Amino acid sequence: MLGFAKKLFGSSNDRKVKDFMGRVQKINALEPQYAALSDDELRMMTQTFKDRLEAGETLDKIMNDAFAVAREASKRVLGQRQYDVQLTGGMILHDGGIAEMRTGEGKTLVAIAPAYLNALSGKGVHVITVNDYLARRDAEWMGRVYRFLGMEVGVIVNGLSSGQRQASYAADITYGTNNEFGFDYLRDNLVYDRREMVQRPHNFAIVDEVDSILIDEARTPLIISGPTEDRSDLYKIVDAIVKELIKDPSTYDLDEKQRQALLTEEGSEIMERLLEEGGHFAEDTTGLYDAANVSLVHHVNQALRANTLYVKDKDYIIKAGEVVLIDEFTGRMMTGRRLSEGLHQAIEAKEDVKIQPENQTLASVTIQNYFRLYEKLSGMTGTAATEAQEFLDIYKMDVLEVPTNRPVQRIDYDDEVYRTYAEKNLAIAKQIADCRERGQPILVGTVSIEKSEQLSALLDKYEHKVEVSRTLKKEFVGKDKEAAKIGDAAYDIKYETKFKGIPHNVLNARQHEQEAYIVADAGLPGAVTIATNMAGRGTDIQLGGNIEMRMDKWRQEQRNLAIAVTPEDEAAKEAEFKVEIAEQKAIALAAGGLFVLGTERHESRRIDNQLRGRTGRQGDPGTSKFYLSCEDDLLRIFAGDRLDAIMRQFGVAEGEAISHPWLNRAVETAQKRVETRNYDIRKNLLKYDDVVNDQRKAVFEQRQEFMDSEDLSELVGEFRRDVVTDLVERFMPPKAYAEQWDIDGLDEKVKSTLGLELPLHDWAAEEGVSNEEVEERIQAAADARATGRLEQLGEGQMRGLEKQFLMQMIDMQWREHLVHLDHLRGVIGLRGYGQRDPLNEYKTEAFSLFETLLHELRHNVTRWLMTVEFRFEAPPPPMPMPEFQEIHLNPGTGANEMADPRSQNPEGQVTGDDRSRLPVELLPAGWERTPRNADCPCNSGRKFKHCHGALV
Repeated sequence: MLGFAKKLFGSSNDRKVKDFMGRVQKINALEPQYAALSDDELRMMTQTFKDRLEAGETLDKIMNDAFAVAREASKRVLGQRQYDVQLTGGMILHDGGIAEMRTGEGKTLVAIAPAYLNALSGKGVHVITVNDYLARRDAEWMGRVYRFLGMEVGVIVNGLSSGQRQASYAADITYGTNNEFGFDYLRDNLVYDRREMVQRPHNFAIVDEVDSILIDEARTPLIISGPTEDRSDLYKIVDAIVKELIKDPSTYDLDEKQRQALLTEEGSEIMERLLEEGGHFAEDTTGLYDAANVSLVHHVNQALRANTLYVKDKDYIIKAGEVVLIDEFTGRMMTGRRLSEGLHQAIEAKEDVKIQPENQTLASVTIQNYFRLYEKLSGMTGTAATEAQEFLDIYKMDVLEVPTNRPVQRIDYDDEVYRTYAEKNLAIAKQIADCRERGQPILVGTVSIEKSEQLSALLDKYEHKVEVSRTLKKEFVGKDKEAAKIGDAAYDIKYETKFKGIPHNVLNARQHEQEAYIVADAGLPGAVTIATNMAGRGTDIQLGGNIEMRMDKWRQEQRNLAIAVTPEDEAAKEAEFKVEIAEQKAIALAAGGLFVLGTERHESRRIDNQLRGRTGRQGDPGTSKFYLSCEDDLLRIFAGDRLDAIMRQFGVAEGEAISHPWLNRAVETAQKRVETRNYDIRKNLLKYDDVVNDQRKAVFEQRQEFMDSEDLSELVGEFRRDVVTDLVERFMPPKAYAEQWDIDGLDEKVKSTLGLELPLHDWAAEEGVSNEEVEERIQAAADARATGRLEQLGEGQMRGLEKQFLMQMIDMQWREHLVHLDHLRGVIGLRGYGQRDPLNEYKTEAFSLFETLLHELRHNVTRWLMTVEFRFEAPPPPMPMPEFQEIHLNPGTGANEMADPRSQNPEGQVTGDDRSRLPVELLPAGWERTPRNADCPCNSGRKFKHCHGALV
């Protein structure tokens, strides 16, 4: 019944796309009108649209006209007219959805119209790509259209100065990578001057390859970290206690499979007693598991893991006085790699070597929560349908599949399953050799760099043999059925070696620009390209070659040879390349188009679909097939043994494969189970981060209010009054008798926090005095001291000092709070053993820690401002900024993507500061002596280092 209704009325996706297609016809009707305009008249439409918006019209109202203008500009500048399906994709982006469009459908061009439309509001549009190369390429390529229409275009890549970043973000449309946008957001919340912030409010973002960025990359957070204070003594103290404790095996439980070690109840009691005796508990706490001791619990757990799970000369070695980790798979030393969360320091304490300081998180945000800052978020990709539920749940984005411009002619063959990994690789090599011999281009997709290198080595040594003749062995003459059952083993077969070694290219998603050129040539007849699933993403494989890439490469070669190129030279070379490409394309088409060969099923169907989508672009023929073995990770985990037994039972000979649609469905079912599990993990992690995110937004907003305010005296006065109330309530509880008041404790705290020596004992001894009266007297004395210090220092200096103390203190408290939350997150799962929901427990504890943060902020700011000693002397030289480290771990390899800036700028171009340096002689006379932190002599109101100083 449902199937019949779907055929009759169409699916929900079909109905929505049909509605967009109807609006495309209205845009098409406007085409002659705008085609008749001159270039200047077309450019003037931008100002006309802005005027209409200021007059009260909405973006939706002017959408048809803006899209028509953007398409006309594309025709004139790029020579490319957007297809109807591309305009449909653009409308989906404008509506804040995800446009799923097959590879080769021109997604880069799709973004032009919605980016132009939304930039008209003047609030900025961000276009996010997966790497710096694509950001630069698209900003230059598509930027020609935007500039033609009078828009400014910026690009954010690694290595830019603060001034260059501000200029790029101030542009109408800004291109960049998710890492750069995310880290700029975090850095903006670490500066002390609003003028040093680079980003504007988050208005509208278009995310290219949205599944890669919002799902794959989102598995690890963005972190800015810096060195912490030295805690070597605490590591050594805890290590000594743990070493003594583990002599009794009953004090801890070991789970080597999960790599976990936990104290038993007996062990916890002993540890608690030893730490209390040593005076290591936080102030005013009596138990190890009090919230204030969460960092101490973390140290204990890491010391326990270091002493029970990590074995010297197996998991690590000591080399030159340092702990060096050993890769469990290769046995190689991983120099420079360190375990996180204090575990490496715990191992250093265990081995009594120098303890290196651990890095402290200064600011962090998940990709999910960064992109949820945008008022409107949209994306495009070739593969999003399988993750539609996640996009809807987390980002509130609908996925719509846009039909292809031409019918798809790709043939997807059933998977071939072999018993062993070696048999599968041999079959893959035969298929590659066959394609090369016939002149069919082939793209071989692998799941990891390691697998790519193994296959590459096999192809280098492979001998392609062709059967010349076969004769039935004597013992099988007249036994046709038996011979058929045994197969090739029943014959004497003669082979002839056609060629040795198969020339090929290996891509591993490290050198983005070079790989883009190789991928562009992967459609040449007989080309063999081995690539991990992500390598060369963003570049189409066009049969016969890519004219734009060929021309770019030729221009670069001419520049390197210092040869001047005239427009006539370019036109002649382009015509020559077009003839070559047409000839090569005809050969590739005759051989069957691009063959995509998958060496293994990925645990996500989406990644397999990305690989398949490389072939059959724009109606070209193509083929895809996956080769599997019972030893592949996915099959081994879910059905490897059972499948291997079935193949043995049915007598599948060595080198033979089984293939059936049922098998494909079984593999897809396994993939769905893995996808569901991974989504649940991501969703669960996000629930925890949402708790932190609410607090993060509150702190960052409060911090910006502090930064924008010139007078914080009212807030400081509130802090002071709250502190006095807190102290009185703590030492003179409201319902306590006078004999129960702790006047000594109150006197000590009033001296240390407010800098006051008051006759508190005399006041408390007065007949009938109440705690409210004592509080009023302390408040009056504190206000009088604050007024005296204001007169001593002066209004201007005191306001500046208040602001500086507040900013520094909120940063310091927030950093400590993040450490506490990290440690709490590591141990909160244990509450599950007590039949309590760890998430609810985490929310409760995190809220308690946040209240503590606010309480300590009030007390510390008040203590600083009331007790700090003022000295009037020349300012000291400026302190160097601490070394900040940006961290975003690659979800696939675990390596820090930000560790090597050259990986973000692989072609070695000069970027940022280096590219923009000018000779100091170009500055007006005397300006070169301006201190970097002084106001710029040009009277711009900005610091010299952020104005003319940034140029030299």
